[in-house]
Amino acid sequence: MKLKLFNTLTRKKEVFQPIKPPQVTMYSCGPTVYNYAHIGNWRSFLIADFLHRTLEYFGYQVKNVMNITDVGHLTSDEDTGEDKIEKTARSEQKTAKEITEFYLQAFLKDGRLLNILSPTVLPRATEHIPEMINLIKILEKKGYAYLIEDGVYFDTSKFSAYGKLSGQKLSDKKPGARVKMAKGKKHPTDFALWKFSPIDKKRQQEWDSPWGKGFPGWHIECSVLSTKYLGQPFDIHTGGVDHISVHHENEITQSEAAYGVPLAHYWIHVEFLQMQEEKMAKSAHNFYILEDLKDKGYHPLAFRLLIFSAHYQSKQNFSWPALEQSQHGLEKIYHFARRLLILSREEKDILSQEKDLLKTENPWEIILDDQKKFASYQKNFQEALADNLNTPRALASLFDFMKDLDKLMDQQKLVPRQAEKAYQLLSQFDKVLGLEIHGKASQKIKIPTVVQQLVEERESKRQEKEWKEADRLRERIKILGYQVEDTVYGPRIFPLHLD
Repeated sequence: MKLKLFNTLTRKKEVFQPIKPPQVTMYSCGPTVYNYAHIGNWRSFLIADFLHRTLEYFGYQVKNVMNITDVGHLTSDEDTGEDKIEKTARSEQKTAKEITEFYLQAFLKDGRLLNILSPTVLPRATEHIPEMINLIKILEKKGYAYLIEDGVYFDTSKFSAYGKLSGQKLSDKKPGARVKMAKGKKHPTDFALWKFSPIDKKRQQEWDSPWGKGFPGWHIECSVLSTKYLGQPFDIHTGGVDHISVHHENEITQSEAAYGVPLAHYWIHVEFLQMQEEKMAKSAHNFYILEDLKDKGYHPLAFRLLIFSAHYQSKQNFSWPALEQSQHGLEKIYHFARRLLILSREEKDILSQEKDLLKTENPWEIILDDQKKFASYQKNFQEALADNLNTPRALASLFDFMKDLDKLMDQQKLVPRQAEKAYQLLSQFDKVLGLEIHGKASQKIKIPTVVQQLVEERESKRQEKEWKEADRLRERIKILGYQVEDTVYGPRIFPLHLD
């Protein structure tokens, strides 16, 4: 089965063909560590993680690089305004180093909570200043760079392919109310390679260069870090759609001008997560961070599941009812997994029980005994992945699988060895979904004594055929947050909600 991805560069869905299979080189635009990453940011990182996992599922070996922007990202995409990190450092009365380290650690912690795979390399911009200066020298030597009052800029008019990612031409963007032109800047689309430190005040982060003391432009770091750790060209570049017209366009321009070959072959862009139909952004103060969701009692992986409920190329609206539904869905997945795992480990009368169950005339007889019969579920899931990371369809495949097997378990028509095979398939799905299903399903659950006593009392009433009293006890158990399930192997107890 061939993996197809929508390539922003060609504006079409293409069969993915890596440069040097089975290795895949992938670069993801990382965070600017001046504040917490909000959940809109996390949508882009979660889709990049889903892509990473999908590539591995299809047998590729992924080298994934994510940069850490700890200098040079200004408050405006037009290379004006203040450095975001310097601004935060001043407002919080801390050093720039303290700010970047604190928010980097917060980012890494949230990434772990969301079960995002660690990048192969996680380079910081500040640790690669010499390489950035060298790249600017190359551009200057080739005639692409020019010097003005506030820094060194790239002359986009000299790069004929400028705009090939966004489809924007030089003539389309003119100076005006929304495009501020630095004094001496030749064209609105020209961008800073190196910015000079202000004359009237000292920056915390600044370096000597052949052009003067200052700091790198935001775009130059990604060109340097991607090429250094992945080579040029590399396979895949990911990021949010807000990066297409400026940041990624400029990356392509300076990298290809310097080295004469493509920067990346596939460009994958994730649409916005919105609040009430508006883009979620720190500047608009309309965002939540992961801690906000946790404070309201939601599991971080419920948010992960929520993100996968919409296709990455579609705008997605965040709401608390949607997150509540996602949390409920996550609980259903964990409950299903626990049922399968417990059944797969049953030993009491397994052989006789299997013999009796497999005599049934139910159309599922022996079907699950044959591994090939799982192929339809597996095929549906794989086809969803291969179709440009169709996460909603992949989840639909998962829930169809759960619905069918839950029914069999309810009817007590699934035997342990069948449950084991089903659990193995579920575990394969989770290698891509990243919901930590096995960890949750295999987690030891401490049942409170009062619940255990009620279960024993209920079982006694069932043996005495006092069904009304047994039902009353079941409801008491449910109120305490647990569910009792009757099986041929005896009663089983499950928690109703996530810890």
